[in-house]
Amino acid sequence: MDITVFGATGSVGGRVVAEAPARDHRVTAVVRTPARLPELPAAALGRTGDVRSAERVAELSAGQDVVVGATRPAPGSEGELATTRTLLAGAAAAGARLLVVGGAGSLTVPGAGGRTVLDDPRYLRPDWRAIAEAGAGQLAACRADASGADWTYLSPPARLEPGERTGRCRLGTDELLTDADGVSRITVADLAVALLDEAENPRHRRARFTVAY
Repeated sequence: MDITVFGATGSVGGRVVAEAPARDHRVTAVVRTPARLPELPAAALGRTGDVRSAERVAELSAGQDVVVGATRPAPGSEGELATTRTLLAGAAAAGARLLVVGGAGSLTVPGAGGRTVLDDPRYLRPDWRAIAEAGAGQLAACRADASGADWTYLSPPARLEPGERTGRCRLGTDELLTDADGVSRITVADLAVALLDEAENPRHRRARFTVAY
């Protein structure tokens, strides 16, 4: 497959850019400024582009099978995640499938009567609230999309951590996945594996899914 990754030098985007060529996919890795291009692996085709422009997203998505939106704004700039709308529009214009890496905030907590992660201090620290709310807005934008984009939204578990690639995880939909001790976690490497598994074998078209150990 031909895959374009926006946010290619970020935590998740970087792992996707590394994982995809190992599966024999061709990767176009998009960064915002030319200064970040040297950070990209040799196996990726580096390009610059701003996800705030639907036209530029469409240009970089043309001829691609899958577009991955893995951008993450700096603290204080969480509103930039509104660019999900330009990703949807650009991917739809290019006829490419869009996989959005979002947040866990809108997942419901098991056994909590419908309460979401956003309202459960066991899983959401106060300083994470702004990005969690922005992630919930991403999902809302996907669900309200009228462009006809072929989107999928991936919610990570409550804890997304550095660590090794195991190639294993459990899949869910709208409920937070936890282990027997109530812990909800996965490594960034295994989140990238799950994302590319979905790219190769679509199971959640125009829907959200989540993963955890």
